[in-house]
Amino acid sequence: MLSFGAHPIPFVNHLGFTLHHMANGEAELRYTAKPEHLNTFDVTHGGASMTLMDVAMAVAARSLESDDFGCVTIEMKTSFMQAARGPLVAKGLVLHRTKTMAYCEGKIYDSEGRLCTHATGTFKYMPRTVKPGQKPGSATTVIATD
Repeated sequence: MLSFGAHPIPFVNHLGFTLHHMANGEAELRYTAKPEHLNTFDVTHGGASMTLMDVAMAVAARSLESDDFGCVTIEMKTSFMQAARGPLVAKGLVLHRTKTMAYCEGKIYDSEGRLCTHATGTFKYMPRTVKPGQKPGSATTVIATD
């Protein structure tokens, strides 16, 4: 299992996503939904699946850039093919990259290898800047929105 980097995402930690691959515009995450992450049919809630796709694609995009930059989601489209049950594997892939943008695709597979969810997304690379009042080199950063 790998680290998500110097800037972990508390929501990702809460959901329990684990990172297993991040290199060359590709990422692989794994996730088993907790009872509180299920819907009324006892399968992974669509919001949890969308978050998994969002993170898988963003991590794939981040694999092409230094830790001095983060990625923010500009847009995302998700299609649900079938219920996502049990342990899930999410794969993110950068389809095209420009200086400031990454165009990505993500897929979620269930434990049987069936495709459950497909997504595409556009991500913008954002430089990390030090929060006002913090010293340079501090782990506390904000995104620059201009």
